[in-house]
Amino acid sequence: MSERPSTPLLDTVNEPPQLRKLDKAQLRQLSDELRAEMIDAVGSTGGHLGSGLGVVELTVAIHYVFNTPDDRLIWDVGHQAYPHKILTGRRDRIRTLRQGGGLSGFTKRSESEYDPFGAAHSSTSISAGVGFAVANKLNSQPGKAIAVIGDGAMSAGMAYEAMNNAEQAGNRLVVILNDNDMSIAPPVGGLSAYLARMVSSSEYLGLRSLASRFAKKLSGKVHSGLEKAEEYTRGMVTGGTLFEELGFYYVGPIDGHNLDHLVPVLENVRDSGQGPVLVHVVTKKGKGYEPAESSADKYHGVAKFDVITGKQKKSSGGPPNYQNVFGETLAKLAETDKRICAITAAMPSGTGVDKFAQAHPDRAFDVGIAEQHGVTFAAGLAAQGMRPFAAIYSTFLQRAYDQVVHDVAIQNLPVRFAIDRAGLVGADGATHAGSFDVTYLATLPNFVVMAAADEAELVHMTYTAAEYDDGPIAFRYPRGAGTGVAMPDTPQKLEIGKGRIIREGKKVAILSLGTRLAEAEKAADDLEAKGLSTTVADMRFAKPLDTELIERLMRSHEIVLTIEEAAIGGLGAHVLTYASDNGLTDNGLKVRTMRLPDMFQDHDAPEKQYDEAGLNAPQIVETVLTALRHNSAGVEEARA
Repeated sequence: MSERPSTPLLDTVNEPPQLRKLDKAQLRQLSDELRAEMIDAVGSTGGHLGSGLGVVELTVAIHYVFNTPDDRLIWDVGHQAYPHKILTGRRDRIRTLRQGGGLSGFTKRSESEYDPFGAAHSSTSISAGVGFAVANKLNSQPGKAIAVIGDGAMSAGMAYEAMNNAEQAGNRLVVILNDNDMSIAPPVGGLSAYLARMVSSSEYLGLRSLASRFAKKLSGKVHSGLEKAEEYTRGMVTGGTLFEELGFYYVGPIDGHNLDHLVPVLENVRDSGQGPVLVHVVTKKGKGYEPAESSADKYHGVAKFDVITGKQKKSSGGPPNYQNVFGETLAKLAETDKRICAITAAMPSGTGVDKFAQAHPDRAFDVGIAEQHGVTFAAGLAAQGMRPFAAIYSTFLQRAYDQVVHDVAIQNLPVRFAIDRAGLVGADGATHAGSFDVTYLATLPNFVVMAAADEAELVHMTYTAAEYDDGPIAFRYPRGAGTGVAMPDTPQKLEIGKGRIIREGKKVAILSLGTRLAEAEKAADDLEAKGLSTTVADMRFAKPLDTELIERLMRSHEIVLTIEEAAIGGLGAHVLTYASDNGLTDNGLKVRTMRLPDMFQDHDAPEKQYDEAGLNAPQIVETVLTALRHNSAGVEEARA
């Protein structure tokens, strides 16, 4: 008679206090079940897969060893936190990941007490951890801060700025460097594990402290020499010298998938008086799921997929993605212009720079998660006569705003900014929405700011930017597929600051910036059906404005409406300012601006997000009718 299968351990663990009641010998089984649950969940929702698979054991070990949520666990970026969500009371909602009304794809303070700090941008965890640790210290409260940061995130200067100021946090701060870019076997074998346990043990730390106190009684020169000898001895063995110089006690590297190694080291770190401490953990992205392990990007971001085969359920055919249109156009332009080069900040495929790099590898630069450096690097290239394109997501360019102002705009250097992910981005939500770039760029002197209405316009704007040498120029475009318009055989150089009329009317004028143009045209059809003759203009430029076109339309129409996929302060604000300064509203002209609402919108399908934002055709029509004090019955009365 066969034995009844035991209850899965994961079913008995809803939150970390239950996890901490398990025997250490059970953690392997729990980790395996957690990995399987995550794979199944992401298969049905899509999202970030490889990074979460790589930290399953680390997640289990941290929650087992530390007293979360009193000990504050901060995941850098947060896209690897799906296993963490499953273990912290959210397993019943894990299949709502990135869906409207469901769990965020990143950590989020409003979602759980186990998410003490929201994140979706890189390299913020150590700074936040120092804040948590110092606050506890000042208030004489227990509790540590544990910051888990990836090797990629360590390419950003902010991480080192934080480490350079971490000493005041003392032993309340633990930084775990999750290194998934190096081979596991050589550096994290048995000897390395033994050394990591040894140098993190209370006995070793006690001896080190005793020796340190003794050495301090010697002459300063001898003391300094002994201190450096001990530091560099451990540095040669473990590679920790850099972190020691920044004031951290370095432990590692250790195998982040071996719980027998990981748990004892974390326990030693938890109980030591030494600090701050950096634990170097080596993991494998995509660990435990063969399709992810064998994929070039380790299934970093995936659509829904078949768990058995790993095949993603991506749509086939259709219009090209905007990022690919940009990358391929730029690569073609660079064939005849050797001054063109492309810069990306750790997003080569996301920005289309990978297409450029395939054709021109010596002129493509991935600077890592270092947008500030990337922008100033581009400024240096431009100052030396090159034609650099800084291809950076709208939300990530925010991180380099001072460099945009100080190093580019003030010096009037012709850096070209290709701004991807403009507007709302769907499942990634507020942290990745490109809401503010029109506002934060169009306010700057010397800047030209364009927005593509479709993929064909993107081709023209890429060429226009390449040929523009009079100062900085930016063009924005959304995430995802284009509209399906016919693509031009030859790019056209646009006249700076000039829009285009799509259709001509007499009563209502809709001034569109960006890809709301298609919705503006739908609204115009509806308004025409109601007897309201409508003009639709694709403004193309938020700066400089096409003032000639604006003035003509304002003098010949009863209502002028602007619409854009950007926050307040963009096209609408600039049009209103121009109209006010030039007396264009003095004769009863009605002007209305439609833009993103003054809120951070949660993740959802893009079309639902734009509906919530009030930027689809029905809301355009309603805005016009309200402004004209019309409703359907009123229009019929006017006709009569």
